[in-house]
Amino acid sequence: MEAVYRNAIADHGATLITHIALVDETGTELTGGSPAYARLAVTWTSASGGMIRPNANLTFNVPPSTTVGGWRGFSASTAGTNYGGASLTNEAFAGQGEYTLLAAFTGIAHNAA
Repeated sequence: MEAVYRNAIADHGATLITHIALVDETGTELTGGSPAYARLAVTWTSASGGMIRPNANLTFNVPPSTTVGGWRGFSASTAGTNYGGASLTNEAFAGQGEYTLLAAFTGIAHNAA
């Protein structure tokens, strides 16, 4: 596939995924905490090489007794369509904390097959 096509598909995908969520090591979205965990709105860079990335790091509130194990892209701040994401190196939180998802290492690739 041509890069221009893969970039067009990736840029369209960026219009579908409006929020990023964190999930635990079992793939279940986080909940709770004070301040409360919530999905964060995301804007994406223009595709390059079929890859889109968030245009900035995203810092989430993480509830206590939680392990961050991955992220997922959604079409809404609650409910919505889960478009998938990726696993992360597990990070356990004994108490309330913050997790920063680094834009430079987060992305969705539309690769040539």
